[in-house]
Amino acid sequence: MTIAYDDVLRWIRDFAAEISDNKQYLSKLDAAIGDGDHGVNMDRGMQAALGKLDAVPEKDVGAALKAVGMALISKVGGAAGPLYGTLFLQLGSATAGKTELSAQDWSSALESAVKGVQARGKAEPGDKTMIDALIPARDAFREAAEGGVSLGDALERSSVAAKEGMEATVPLVARKGRASYLGERSAGHQDPGATSSHMLLRIAAEVWKDS
Repeated sequence: MTIAYDDVLRWIRDFAAEISDNKQYLSKLDAAIGDGDHGVNMDRGMQAALGKLDAVPEKDVGAALKAVGMALISKVGGAAGPLYGTLFLQLGSATAGKTELSAQDWSSALESAVKGVQARGKAEPGDKTMIDALIPARDAFREAAEGGVSLGDALERSSVAAKEGMEATVPLVARKGRASYLGERSAGHQDPGATSSHMLLRIAAEVWKDS
C-alpha cells in the first residue's frame, strides 16, 4: 500500500481547508498565550501554498511539499512560518523525486521533518509547542509501521498520538516562544501549534486511510 501523488495533493488541500475552517479557533487559542494570529497566519500561508501547486512538476511529491514550505516561509508571520515552512521543506527533501510514498518513506519523511522543526525552534518535549504533538505522532507511526500493521492503521495511531500530545500541552508551562513570557500563566491553555499539528496528521490519516 502506498500514498499516491494525487493523495498527497488532496492532503495538502484538505489541510488548507481545515485551517481555513478553524482559523478563528486557532487564533483564539493563540490569543490566550501568544499574539492571537496563528489561525489567520496559517490560513494565509496555506492559501498561498495552494496557488503554488499547479506549477509543481507533475507527480513529484517532494517538489509539491517543498512548494508548500516555501509559501509558508514567505507568507506566514511569527514563529509559525519558519517552523511549518521547515516542516514541509524537510518532508519535501526526504521525498524528492518520488511519485508515491511507502510507509517507510513517510516514516523517514516525518523523522526529517521533526528534526528540522526541533533544529529551527530549539524546542524539546514538554516545552508546550508543536513538538509535543509531532514527536509522539512520529514515534507512533514508526512503531506501528515496523510492527507490520497496515498503512491506514499506522496513520490512525499517529493521529491519536498527536491528539494525546496536543491535549497534554494544556497543563504545561511554556518554555519557548511568545507563550514563555507568561510563565506560570501559560498553564491551562492548549498550545495552538500542537493543535494545528494534530490537524495536519489527522487529515493525513483521513485522506490516506484507504491507500
